[in-house]
Amino acid sequence: MSLSDIQDEADVRAPHPVQGAASFSKFMAVLQIIADSPGTLDIAQLTKRARFPRGTVYRLVSALIAEGLITQSGESGTFRLGPRLLQLAAKTWEDSDLRTIARDFLVSLRDATDEAVHLAVPSNNRMVYIDKLVGSSTVQMKTSIGGQVELHSTSVGKAWLSGLPDERLLDVIKGLELKRHTANTLTTPEALLAELKRTREQGFAFDDEENEPDIRCLGSPIFNRQREPVGAISVSMPVYRHDARRHELCARLVRQTAKRITAELSRIL
Repeated sequence: MSLSDIQDEADVRAPHPVQGAASFSKFMAVLQIIADSPGTLDIAQLTKRARFPRGTVYRLVSALIAEGLITQSGESGTFRLGPRLLQLAAKTWEDSDLRTIARDFLVSLRDATDEAVHLAVPSNNRMVYIDKLVGSSTVQMKTSIGGQVELHSTSVGKAWLSGLPDERLLDVIKGLELKRHTANTLTTPEALLAELKRTREQGFAFDDEENEPDIRCLGSPIFNRQREPVGAISVSMPVYRHDARRHELCARLVRQTAKRITAELSRIL
């Protein structure tokens, strides 16, 4: 085989740029920025984060709004993920092996506590709710499937963090902003690490009005066969329904339920 033949064969095997890939990457970059900071960025802030020319960001945003992939607030001018994107994501969550495996266990947990229960998975340094069941009370949390919450201020987030090996945990915490949501929010790495140590020891995380005033939650991590945390479950309730007896009951049940889901997940997947 001649040198030219070898070069021709290499040219055939070499990857060629896909038409439209650069534009698609820009769309995805804008979507990711909005997903990471829902309802907080206007067009100027979005342009600064995206580092694309202002005209490019305008065109990208206009196309995304037209397709229903993002929405813009008429009052603040900030952006959120749109209904079409959430509908597409919901179809994936409906087919999720974890969601399917966990469903019956979540129903039992909801029935035993008569409180709201959530199933969440990690996504870009946040947790995303992929299932929710509510109790009989008319007073419930304003959460929804597809909603994103932060790691440091929620029981599902702290539960998932507690399952990480130390080196990975430290890397993740370095990337967190640790925003203050209430007077009880943990806003320093030292305080968060101390809390995660307690979480590991007791087997559940406790959100003591750290994400929302008047709401307390208890959560435990779910692991796969490799003992990697793949999600978390939680029981949530208003402060007036939380006392020492309810705390002990919900802590025991959320730990047991997470262990049962982990065992079933390890058996099937």
